[in-house]
Amino acid sequence: MSYEKLGLKCGIEIHQQLDGRKLFCTCPTQIRDDQPHFTIKRKLRASAGESGKVDIAAQQEQLRDKTFIYEGYKDTTCLVETDSEPPHKINNDALFTVLQFCKVTEADVSPIVQVMRKTVVDGSNTTGFQRTALVARNGSVETSEGIVRFQNISLEEDACKIINETADEKTYRLDRLGIPLIEIGTMPDIKTPEQCQETAKKIGMILRSLPNIKRGLGTIRQDVNVSIKGGTRIEVKGAQDLRQVPLLVELEVKRQAELLKIKDELRHHRLNDFSVIDLTVLLQDADSKIVKKTIETDGKILGIKLHGFSGLVGRELQPNYRIGSEFSCRAKIKAGVGGIFHSDELPNYGIQDKEIKLIRKKLACTQQDAFILVADEEKKARIALEAVYERTKELFNGVPGEVRKAKADGTTSFLRPIPGAARMYPETDVPLIRPDLSDIELPELLDAKILRYQETFEISSDLAQSIAKNNPTLFEELVAQYPTIKPAFIAATLTSTLIEIKRKYKLDSSVLKDDDFRSLFEYLSQDKIHKDIILDVLIDMIKGEFDIAKYEGLSTEEIHDVIKEIVDKNKGAPRGALMGMCMKKLVGKVSGKVISEELDKLVTK
Repeated sequence: MSYEKLGLKCGIEIHQQLDGRKLFCTCPTQIRDDQPHFTIKRKLRASAGESGKVDIAAQQEQLRDKTFIYEGYKDTTCLVETDSEPPHKINNDALFTVLQFCKVTEADVSPIVQVMRKTVVDGSNTTGFQRTALVARNGSVETSEGIVRFQNISLEEDACKIINETADEKTYRLDRLGIPLIEIGTMPDIKTPEQCQETAKKIGMILRSLPNIKRGLGTIRQDVNVSIKGGTRIEVKGAQDLRQVPLLVELEVKRQAELLKIKDELRHHRLNDFSVIDLTVLLQDADSKIVKKTIETDGKILGIKLHGFSGLVGRELQPNYRIGSEFSCRAKIKAGVGGIFHSDELPNYGIQDKEIKLIRKKLACTQQDAFILVADEEKKARIALEAVYERTKELFNGVPGEVRKAKADGTTSFLRPIPGAARMYPETDVPLIRPDLSDIELPELLDAKILRYQETFEISSDLAQSIAKNNPTLFEELVAQYPTIKPAFIAATLTSTLIEIKRKYKLDSSVLKDDDFRSLFEYLSQDKIHKDIILDVLIDMIKGEFDIAKYEGLSTEEIHDVIKEIVDKNKGAPRGALMGMCMKKLVGKVSGKVISEELDKLVTK
């Protein structure tokens, strides 16, 4: 595809979590997976924004009429998260970090920052809104394909973590709610999928150079905005893997281009009026499991005709994603049904040719017409068909503006309409903020830090990158405190050793705290442990079984005596067997290298 010819306009939004405490209370930013201590239930209602209108996306969510269940913890969840007391003063550390980003990128910081409420009634916030504050505008990053400007730099609170969803309920966890987020939204200056990825990497590099940045899976998220000439801005949410970003942009461009072709094909076409027909009796003998289950539970099989759409419903927009997929997404989101049947995919799913002929006759379909079926509760089935008909009408206008969800294969699915300004109104419980830039120092950027590590500490490029991106503060502290220990060994212990533990031993090394590593290197400097058994020590620390008495080193004479006793008791045993017995006896007290050397002295005499 020629992106210039297609008129690609692309922007990216980066959401980066901050560490420490939450944005409007003192609760920790700890993500938990253990059993929650309590649950609460809520219903949420969409409220009017500052303009006096209710946002279209919020209205859609309210129509789904779901009950929301929130799970929390007595020791790390407070009344702010449950919306039982007003927010506290904004987290100054988080504000400092976002101001640092603004200064690095030369953004224009607002003299007064107003915290706003952004209406969100999908249950992801107990309040029914998200608190967000626009801190700065402008600023930019430079890429190999040109400068990409920033539209906004904001500080906001993260949403709840979704645990489970059914047709009637959504369950969320409160541990993620309120974690500070820096949000950076670019202008539509990005012209290719590769530039989009490069922009994300550049912004990510700057963010990782700042203090209090959370690291790990899920701590940074990318949303991509895409449009082409004649199309509409589409927001694709949830691109967590940077490697996926170019594919997301490419496939969204393809989807929009195909939709514009269909619009052109339909310019002289006329759609029939919306008319729902009950097909339950007609299909009562069908072999379809879904149809049978629906009838057994007193549901209905309803259908509509789409004049002249035969073959079009099955038209592919993205790999394995068709117009029928667009219809199904709308039906699922707006009505909560499991999906739809459409004529371009039948016979299938237990619906045979004989039933198709009966359906076409009942709906008065010609061979040029398509039909859509939904099997569910009558009310839900009718709403689903209304959603399908609405999406069909949108095909005549090209590309509808909407928010879509990124999927693992690079395709996307409908989430909700594009929200507008109607969802915003001021947060009156938080005072106005007057940012002070006088004490904001520029941090050392990650690229410069990596180069310094290579030159100053004489470590490899890969190791320098790894430690600079993961735990540079602790690394520099340990290097300064223990000058006799090689910096490369310290860096490897903090990075590659932990990766080995996770991959080889299937243990969660993230439970290790900075103080664990401080203790480790203190014992190492005091010769209480040997560097060759660092892996064993870390594994014991992860398991909660660490005891320094187990690892206290033996003198050379004591080592010699233990090995000699094993050799004398097992005369004639192969060296490998002797080595195994020695390692088992001396585990944690001496390195394998020392054991091997002492064993060689004895077995060669």
